[in-house]
Amino acid sequence: MNEEYDVIVLGTGLTECVISGLLSVSGKKVLHMDRNPYYGGESASLNLEQIFEKLKGKDQKPSESLGRSRDYNIDLIPKFLMANGKLVKILRMTGVTRYNMEFALVEGSFVFHGKQIQKVPVTPTEVATSPLLGFFEKLKAKKLLSYLYDYDVNNPKTHQGFDCRKDTMDKIYKYFGVSEDTTDFLGHAVALYTDDSYMSTVPALEVIERMRLYEESLNMYGKSPYVYPLYGLGELPQVFARLCAVYGGTYMLNKPVDKIHYDENGHIVGVESEGEIAKAKMVVGDPSYFPEKVRKTGKVIRVICILSHPVKNTGDAKSAQIIIPQKQANRKHDIYVCVTSFTHHVAPQGKYIAIVSTTVETDTPEKEVQLGLNLLEPIDEKFVYTLDTYEPLEDGKKDGVFISKSYDATTHFESCANDVVDIYERITNEPFDWNKKPPQPSEE
Repeated sequence: MNEEYDVIVLGTGLTECVISGLLSVSGKKVLHMDRNPYYGGESASLNLEQIFEKLKGKDQKPSESLGRSRDYNIDLIPKFLMANGKLVKILRMTGVTRYNMEFALVEGSFVFHGKQIQKVPVTPTEVATSPLLGFFEKLKAKKLLSYLYDYDVNNPKTHQGFDCRKDTMDKIYKYFGVSEDTTDFLGHAVALYTDDSYMSTVPALEVIERMRLYEESLNMYGKSPYVYPLYGLGELPQVFARLCAVYGGTYMLNKPVDKIHYDENGHIVGVESEGEIAKAKMVVGDPSYFPEKVRKTGKVIRVICILSHPVKNTGDAKSAQIIIPQKQANRKHDIYVCVTSFTHHVAPQGKYIAIVSTTVETDTPEKEVQLGLNLLEPIDEKFVYTLDTYEPLEDGKKDGVFISKSYDATTHFESCANDVVDIYERITNEPFDWNKKPPQPSEE
């Protein structure tokens, strides 16, 4: 460990592992450390005994009725991958999918509306047959969707008087006269915003791009826009860790970080662990390694539930995402329900894993997700935990410390992928190359 590296990475969460893999492939000498004895950090997948120990305490043991501990791979964060999203593109461009990485399509994408679970309509044709909207509202929604999908920045004929680079969605919604029912499913279940602030704070073009990503991802496989790795999300950090190692990266698990060393100008010079010092001019890490360099942005609650049945009104789907828009729950933020099962090798035969999550707004967070938990009854076992979320105070260019953001409550990895790209560009001082071809095995 007493060596000099180009970059030291602290923590083996997904963000950190993707970055270490990308940097290693680009020729950087990388040391990757984690205080935990396992890969993944907060994006790890744990067996049943591990999840009991972590969230209920060492004295609590699982019931035999839940099955064998080793048959479980329970995610600590509930997220799917958009089939045509940025993280999938990074997986392809780095070639890590050849490391025995397999994905399964998530069977359904649903929205909770009017006390019922409904399939999310995306295309004008689906809107026409959806029970979410009444007859006249369907006509308005179809016109709106056609406009949004046809909009071309370079073709004024498609603009209808709007400049979507500047105008916001509230103006466009008002112009087409759509109801809250339409804005609810479009903004929350398709564009995947967590609250209604997007209507007046971001350009409409961003909303259009998000909706197109959903549609493009849906069109790739049919049933839903989401895919999920077999054996759980913990597989993702591990394949990027392997990529880093293949290109010369050094990994050290169960390695405490005792001290971060800086020079007289406050710039990073090394990391100390168990009497040894690894030197580097750049360090990447999750917020837990740099408490003095981050600000709290909020709190997330996640309730992990083990079921012996599919979720009702999902067509007996073995996997699904259910979004409860904020207004349906009388809240400021959406509630998310992420469902996987034995078909993904994350639970024993006949068992399902459902994780309910949201951004905490009160002092009684479990009550805030009760609407989501009600959809899952009966529940065999549940684990409740809350986590503070953080973001870095600075961009890292001054002190050489590049800190990732905490994982948010959403059930997809787009915000995580954006964080990866942003950190990578700050470290390398060059734009991320989305067209880069994956390295061939012969190059390794």
